[in-house]
Amino acid sequence: MKYKTEIEINKPIDRVIALFDNPDNLKKWMEGLQSFEHISGTPGEPGAKSRLKFKMGNREMEMIETVTVRNLPDEFTGTYETKGGINIVKNTFVKISDSKTKYVTEHEFQFQGLAMKIFAFLMPGLFKKQSMKYLTAFKNFAESQT
Repeated sequence: MKYKTEIEINKPIDRVIALFDNPDNLKKWMEGLQSFEHISGTPGEPGAKSRLKFKMGNREMEMIETVTVRNLPDEFTGTYETKGGINIVKNTFVKISDSKTKYVTEHEFQFQGLAMKIFAFLMPGLFKKQSMKYLTAFKNFAESQT
C-alpha cells in the first residue's frame, strides 16, 4: 500500500528542519511515543538504527527505525519495522515562501501475515488518517515554537 500526505507549516524551512531533525522533539508531537533509543550507527545518518516504543490505548508497539537517506530538506527516508510489517517513509520539505514550508510524506507499507494484509485491505484509510494526524501534530508543534 502506498500513499502521500502533505501539510503547510507557517514557519521558515530552516526552522522546520531544525525542529524535525531533533529527536528530543519527537515526544512533543508524536502521540503515544514512550521512548526513542539510539541503537547503532551515527544518529540521524544513513545506517543508523533506533528503537521507538509506543503505547496506543492498551496496545504497546515497538518499531526499529533505520535511516536510509539523509539529504535535508530534500529527503529524509527511513524504514520502520514492526511485527506486522515495514513502513518506508520519505519526508520532504519544500520552501513555499520565507515564512511557509510544505511538509510531504510518502508511505509504502509492506505487510506481513494474512491478518495484517486483510486489515490493510479493509481499512486503508486508517493508515492515511494516522499519518495525517502526525503531520498535523508536527505542524501545531512547529508553529507554537518561537
